[in-house]
Amino acid sequence: QVQLVESGGGLVQSGGSLRLSCAASGRTFSRYAMGWFRQAPGKEREGVAVISGSGLSRYYADSVKGRFTISRDNAKNTVDLQMNSLKPEDTAVYYCAARQGAAILTTRHEYDYWGQGTKVTVSS
Repeated sequence: QVQLVESGGGLVQSGGSLRLSCAASGRTFSRYAMGWFRQAPGKEREGVAVISGSGLSRYYADSVKGRFTISRDNAKNTVDLQMNSLKPEDTAVYYCAARQGAAILTTRHEYDYWGQGTKVTVSS
């Protein structure tokens, strides 16, 4: 079992930055690929960024490439999402998710464990 707790959401103006953090329980954190997903009102939950257990492989959705950076610290059992140049369309609830294995997968159904979500609102 893995428990995930997100933090760092909030209200920011367009062009601003936020850093989301996810703290994970468990002793085998490095065995899990970690992803950040988001869900805007009335939309499907989408994969934003994923990082492999080793941290060597990353995936970014086209909509966030060059603006968001995912990173992890396996010693601290944390995964972060640095979000720069935020846009109103980035407004959503952001979720941290974990799946055991090495593959970088980007669909929500591939993930076994989820945090409760943290809301990000970007004003224009």
